[in-house]
Amino acid sequence: MKSRILLIFSGIILLWSLLIIRAAYLQIIPNERLKALHERQFQTVVTLQSRRGAIVDRKGRDLALSATAYSLYADPQIIEKPKALAKKLAKELGVSFESIYSKIKDDNRRFVWLSRLLPKDKADEIKSWDIRGLAFVEEYKRVYPNEKLLAQTIGFVGNEGQGLEGLELIYDQQLRSSKKKVSVRRDARGRPLVAEGMMFAENPDGTEIRLTVDSEIQHMLETELKEAIQEFDAEQAFAVVLDAQTSAVVALASAPTLDANNAMRASPETRRNRIVTDTFEPGSTMKTFAIATALREKIVTPNKKYNTENGMMKVGDRTIREADVHHSWSHLTVSEILAVSSNIGTTKIAFDLGEEKLRQGLNDFGFGAKSGIDLPGEAKGTLHKLPWNQHLLSNISFGQGITATPLQVANAYAAIANGGILNTPFIVGSVRDPETGEVKEVKPKQVRRVLSPEEAAQMRLILAGVTAPGGTGANAKVDGFVVAGKTGTAQKVNPNGRGYLPKAYVSSFAGFIPASDPKFVIYVAVDHPKKNAYYGSQVAAPIFSRVASYAARKEGLAPLLLSEKNLVPSVNFTSKEVSSAKMKTKNKKEVVVKKDPRLAERIKEAKAELKNQRDPSAVATSAELLSRPESKSIETVPDLKSLTAREVLRRMTGKDVEVRFVGSGVVAEVVPAVGTVLDDNKRITVYLK
Repeated sequence: MKSRILLIFSGIILLWSLLIIRAAYLQIIPNERLKALHERQFQTVVTLQSRRGAIVDRKGRDLALSATAYSLYADPQIIEKPKALAKKLAKELGVSFESIYSKIKDDNRRFVWLSRLLPKDKADEIKSWDIRGLAFVEEYKRVYPNEKLLAQTIGFVGNEGQGLEGLELIYDQQLRSSKKKVSVRRDARGRPLVAEGMMFAENPDGTEIRLTVDSEIQHMLETELKEAIQEFDAEQAFAVVLDAQTSAVVALASAPTLDANNAMRASPETRRNRIVTDTFEPGSTMKTFAIATALREKIVTPNKKYNTENGMMKVGDRTIREADVHHSWSHLTVSEILAVSSNIGTTKIAFDLGEEKLRQGLNDFGFGAKSGIDLPGEAKGTLHKLPWNQHLLSNISFGQGITATPLQVANAYAAIANGGILNTPFIVGSVRDPETGEVKEVKPKQVRRVLSPEEAAQMRLILAGVTAPGGTGANAKVDGFVVAGKTGTAQKVNPNGRGYLPKAYVSSFAGFIPASDPKFVIYVAVDHPKKNAYYGSQVAAPIFSRVASYAARKEGLAPLLLSEKNLVPSVNFTSKEVSSAKMKTKNKKEVVVKKDPRLAERIKEAKAELKNQRDPSAVATSAELLSRPESKSIETVPDLKSLTAREVLRRMTGKDVEVRFVGSGVVAEVVPAVGTVLDDNKRITVYLK
């Protein structure tokens, strides 16, 4: 009996010893298999949305940001009444009973998503039910606070936080960061650890992207395009504003647009960023580059005269005509050819230039190749390979038989504005690392020199003549500034076959302000205006004028006073020989002008401007205006209309002027009047409303 007890006791001791040894082995000796089992039992990997980096404009104003949202998940194994819960959740979430019940009825599953990115009020309501097996995880929902502003350019994200279009797509990796999967600890029963209905998880931040866009100019541009569609019953409209010196994008817009917060409700066509994805025949805005190339190749000078055949010219078996049947000029100089937009004059310049040099010139200005902008989906346009027949050479010289994006046209004008350098356009100005705070600035990139500074200055002067009274771009003028540019009225290509749609046009204007020291390049196009007007001079030029005026005032550019000597010489509208005549002004200064039927109208308009400015003694020639920088001194009352008090103060900072504000809002009136010479007191009263 005693020996049996000892045997049993010894067996128990041995068993416990083996258990202790085994436990020690498991605890002390590493075992990869057991480690994997432990991790599988006590943690799970869940993919969460990181805090996506913000997209801001050049002033740091939010364009896209990530707001806290709540995603609901369930542990089907511990849900007690799945049918009843599915009915309750379906009603609260606004989804079908089947979609919820199919997820929670399988009690072999331990983790299923029920709804992603819920607002706080809904999450609070569900948490108040205190149902075992339901919990939330904090995630981040993409929010576009300005809704439609810059919508096609910014793009949008999908339900999983992935960029789908626009900047959200092309900068997706930087915006959402590289960490997306997190390990979540489970309790002893295998449930994800939660506290007050929330899962413990840590989300890294993405990179902040700062654009070169000014959201205020962007808003103004979008408003103008929307109103243009309504006024002219147009199919669509698009525009772009570039920094003239660097080709940084200041604003770009397509209308109609969409609410980026509900992007998937809009059609793919509406979501498309037409500034970079759509090509069209640009029409007469291309004449600028045919003439610029001829200047570069020493084929023409601004005053070289061409026989423009009284409005009709045979090229092979076809006839080239001017855009309007009433246009019938006998002879025009190169400057006048661009000012009145003569198809025949441009054709003859192209014939003198030749197909090889013209094609090379257009290619140098960036046509037929992608510009390289940091936006997805860019098209390169069409620039036919050689050889060209005479008819195609003629057509391409005035903007038919060639296609380009609005961005390409604007960037080519920027090359003239900045002194002859073609730059790569860009929209992202800098990126900021969320962890280190390091900011990387994006530097402008020069592609090539296309014109010498002297040739670019000649082109700026010629383009300023287009916007002078008598030129096709007269409606693009901006009070107080000399602007330069070119109109375009292009026939719209038939998308379903060869040829052009009847009575369908793309009306456009491309130009820059100020002409002497350009700050902004602006391109505006309105597609198929059906009522009121269709010429680029009537439809697009006035839009350019308003956008350019707003941008110049907002930037604080000082206007120049105009006098009778500021006038760019008018074009000759008759086939007769022109003669010179001296006209004595009231201030006894003499100026030589060309006779033409619109001379009286030009003089009357100039005198009216002089009277408004109240300083007829300020005299500068057009050449001087286009060769010197804008004056920054404040000797006269500047145009402050529609600016806010803050913008007025910013503009007047550093000036020896006392500013007194009356009221609140935006500037309605300035006393003394705009253009008045300031007396010794240098005091301005600004009335706001």
